[in-house]
Amino acid sequence: MSSSSVLSSSPSFQTFLDLPLKSTPFPRSQLLLFPPPFYKPTAGAVFLCNSTPPNTNSSPSLSDQLHPFSLDLLKQTQPDTNEQNQDNLVLSHKPKSTWINPSRPRPKVLSLNRQRRPPLPYNPDLTDLPRISSRLASVGPDEFSAVIDELLPEPPTRETALLILNSLRPWQKAQQFFLWLRSGKFFELDTIFYNVAIKNLRYGKQFDAVEILATDMIDSGIELDNVTYSTIITCAKRCSKFDRAIHWFERMYKTGLMPDEVTYSAILDVYAKLGKVEEVLSLYERARSNGWIPDAVAYSVLGKMYGEAGDYEGIQYVLQEMKTAGVEPNLVVYNTLLDAMGKAGKPGLARTLFDEMLEKGLRPNEKTLTALIKIYGKARWSKDAIELWDKMKSNNWPMDFILYNTLLSMCADLRMVKEAESLFEDMKKSGRCVPDSWSYTAMVNIYTNSGMGDKALEVFYSMLDNNVEPNVMSCTCLIQCFGKAKRIDDVVKVFDVLIQRGINPDDRLCGCLLSVIAVCKSDQIVKVLNCLTMAKPKLVGLINTLATDDDDDDDDVLKEEFRGILTETVVESRRPFCNCLIDICLNQNFSKQRAQQLFSLGCLFGLYPGLHVKRDREWSLNLRSLSIGAACMAFEAWMENLTACVDKKIDGKESLPNLFSVHTGAGSLKLATGLATSFAEYLEKSAFPFKRSEETPGRFVATKQDLILWIDQLTIQL
Repeated sequence: MSSSSVLSSSPSFQTFLDLPLKSTPFPRSQLLLFPPPFYKPTAGAVFLCNSTPPNTNSSPSLSDQLHPFSLDLLKQTQPDTNEQNQDNLVLSHKPKSTWINPSRPRPKVLSLNRQRRPPLPYNPDLTDLPRISSRLASVGPDEFSAVIDELLPEPPTRETALLILNSLRPWQKAQQFFLWLRSGKFFELDTIFYNVAIKNLRYGKQFDAVEILATDMIDSGIELDNVTYSTIITCAKRCSKFDRAIHWFERMYKTGLMPDEVTYSAILDVYAKLGKVEEVLSLYERARSNGWIPDAVAYSVLGKMYGEAGDYEGIQYVLQEMKTAGVEPNLVVYNTLLDAMGKAGKPGLARTLFDEMLEKGLRPNEKTLTALIKIYGKARWSKDAIELWDKMKSNNWPMDFILYNTLLSMCADLRMVKEAESLFEDMKKSGRCVPDSWSYTAMVNIYTNSGMGDKALEVFYSMLDNNVEPNVMSCTCLIQCFGKAKRIDDVVKVFDVLIQRGINPDDRLCGCLLSVIAVCKSDQIVKVLNCLTMAKPKLVGLINTLATDDDDDDDDVLKEEFRGILTETVVESRRPFCNCLIDICLNQNFSKQRAQQLFSLGCLFGLYPGLHVKRDREWSLNLRSLSIGAACMAFEAWMENLTACVDKKIDGKESLPNLFSVHTGAGSLKLATGLATSFAEYLEKSAFPFKRSEETPGRFVATKQDLILWIDQLTIQL
């Protein structure tokens, strides 16, 4: 019996092989589980699978149909004695049923025994692959074509070319090889070649080149499959070209392809990074209705999006959706949700989530512990932070530089000196996480915030002795500490070390030097001015202008100089610069009008927004972000406007609020004198009608009657 007669007598098998092959829009992970929905079996078509028992009422199975054919083939040959035993062994067992994948081409030869693949040393294509890839990766672009001709004297086969293309790094070499294949026209480059080339370009974040290849596929009529679109979209996301990622995602939908898990997670992340929460939810619901089961990565993206927005209800929604879908959160999801809880300001819920993670048997890594430490530090939960630190040591949880430095920074914020010293010593003994510049800086910051200048200086010199390069932050902390203690010589020593090490002073350090000038004695100003000259000479010129007597010409000069300095200064340091310059004018016996001019210029340039708040029952002045001198200037300017406003209200018989208040804050550092204390002394000397509030620290209040009485007395004196 011939093979053609056997196949013709099997209508079910023939019908199964003659099915049209189409690209399925379903995710790749589901192709092995379910047949495509567009396939409707005909009368004789049968899916054969080991997991499904045969139906005795239907047509014979494929193995039953091929059994006579195998017997006929075996009788045509005369095996030798050694092979006869093997044939009897084969015929003594019933062949197992085999599932045929309809998406694969029909085999040309049917054989009961699989052909053995030669091992790696006997496969010439695979043997030469490392040598070819290494040689092509090492040559220059001008020699590339010549080396290819040398390594591949004969046109490569399709399989060999694909292996070489997939193994080439960096992306420039893969791109050159792909262009060489396309120009040589050895065979037709189909979708898989373009997919591999696009994947290599994605490694190099070359999205423009990726789009060129994708456009070439469209122009050449080459089909873009699910892998193509997924690679393009993920490449666009890595290159932060979110608009192009959305463009290709929308085009993918128009072609009728259903995104897979990777594509959905990537495009959800794109929408989340753009802050398009509604689009994320709409896409998520649409995908879920189409049968998509999100993975842990997708839920991690959703949790991160809600965390950035500080939306606690959204985080709860993500947790509920995970339970509904039956997806167990992994460590990455827990890390993302913990970070989201911190941004949402929910330290208690973060602790509960961490305990839940431990109950499920997951071991936290460095990112988990770092996120939790940041949450405890921000919430000032020192007790919980210490308990977590004890758990880390007892459970031998992993520690890295970031976690150690985060713990030290938390100790600095909470002024936990003993705990920081113990942690720093443990870091030295670990042998794996030797303290770096940020570790030493954290210790310097801890000691300076606690007023322990000598300890801070000792740690600073220890850093230099251990060949750890200091950073500008450590020098800034020391200068700030010694400046408040009026140890000017130590300020100069630290600054000299900074210059000798080649560290460029930043605007924050210059602000510290200005604050030192504001508090130091007149005979020591020259020392600090010399340091400031090397850091920012224009500030020294502005101080000289402020020291001169005020006249009309100097007003314009002062305005232009001050504008030029603010333009060259980072936004975060502009207000501190103005505060310190006002303090210098008041403390170094410059003209008080100069301080008033600086405050007016600061208001003009937008440095002091939102100081005044008017409500129906209360008018208030917020001085929390100002220095002592700037607060006094702001208060005096407010009182002038308030006096004029009160006179206008009285004349016009309009109503005034019953309460006027000034907010200075209570102060958080031991080393700081405290704006509230200094402002109280200022009020006593100036006889203003404001008094301390007994209920709220750092709040000063005056009633409408007190203010009107004070204005009347002031008018009588004038």
